[in-house]
Amino acid sequence: MAKPNYNFEKRQRERKKAQKQEEKRQKKADRQSAKDEAADADGSDADSRE
Repeated sequence: MAKPNYNFEKRQRERKKAQKQEEKRQKKADRQSAKDEAADADGSDADSRE
């Protein structure tokens, strides 16, 4: 019987963790950009009404 390859398992865990962190960072960036766009839209509407 072959022995387990712990280095491979560790690389897989690290890759999965890095991918999850990247997705989290991307979501955060998307939320921030949406928030900035909403703030810009609200600000420009207020100026045009005056």
